[in-house]
Amino acid sequence: MRTTGKRARTATNSHTAQRAYIPTAQELVELYQQMLLIRRFEEHCDKAYRQDKIGGYLHLYIGEEALALGFIHHLRPEDRVLGHYRDHAYVLALGSDPRFVMAELYGKVTGLCRGKGGSMHFYDKAHNFLGGYAIVGGVAGIATGVAFAQKYHETGGITLCFFGDGAINAGIVHEVMNMAGLWKLPIIFILENNKYAMGTPVELHSAVTDLAQRGSVYGFPSKRIDAMDLLNVLDEAKQIIDHVRTTGEPYFVEAIVYRFVGHGAADITDPGSYRTREEVEEWRKRDPLTNLQRYLLEQGIATEADLKLWDEEARAKVAAAAQFADESPDPDPSELYMHLFTDWVPHR
Repeated sequence: MRTTGKRARTATNSHTAQRAYIPTAQELVELYQQMLLIRRFEEHCDKAYRQDKIGGYLHLYIGEEALALGFIHHLRPEDRVLGHYRDHAYVLALGSDPRFVMAELYGKVTGLCRGKGGSMHFYDKAHNFLGGYAIVGGVAGIATGVAFAQKYHETGGITLCFFGDGAINAGIVHEVMNMAGLWKLPIIFILENNKYAMGTPVELHSAVTDLAQRGSVYGFPSKRIDAMDLLNVLDEAKQIIDHVRTTGEPYFVEAIVYRFVGHGAADITDPGSYRTREEVEEWRKRDPLTNLQRYLLEQGIATEADLKLWDEEARAKVAAAAQFADESPDPDPSELYMHLFTDWVPHR
């Protein structure tokens, strides 16, 4: 990587000069490496699922990486993140060890949840990820409770709540957004609009297709953002997070993203069953990973040799994680009766 010169100190050009937040070259390199790790991790998971190494179900984040990274990059230790079942990217962006993440997917005792959560139910308290949740819209209720606790205990933290566009029709989402607006809770509701709720287009499941408009009626700001461009997400996320920290009020974000894979790994007919290959290929022109590669090269922040080296490093980390998962033991049957209950002591 090049480390000298004006371009290496700040990543600026005509596309970024008007942004409120301009990352340094080092930040961009680290974010690119994180994005690359997530992409290679997800690609391996797709393969491992078809090899029957991953049981249950699997939802991949390929194509949406810029959104998770752009928001999580601005978080502080007192902040918390919760997500839905497409949750691998969140824990990796937060710094979870890829070995433990892969082991959880493989159902091994060394996993984040000792192999009992699987793909849709990650949890990593040490890295401030308070769960992926499979019930559509269910995460909004839990995340709002977390934000209430943050305000009640005056922690100074905020909560990021990620969910999909299909969840906008769940009653609990609107109930808790009303509560968040009424009580001024420090939460950012981030709706990942990837155009489809499973295989149903937004225009066939929502009477109002401007989903930011649907989230704008609860007494706090709402905004639609382009989340396929990491630089744009970094800028928008910084302004939104700063607003929530300053005012203490919630925020609703409709993030426009696109997944290049099926809804779930078992959807072998996707995209042919409900979207055209031409549509997918058109969106691939906006692939956040390849476009960031191009940007790093154009700005003189990286060379082709750097990109090749970082790719090799990402693949090596994923391979090591897969080997760790392969070699880890299965949970003992006694694990079925562990971690079901906890002692509760009333707050005094």
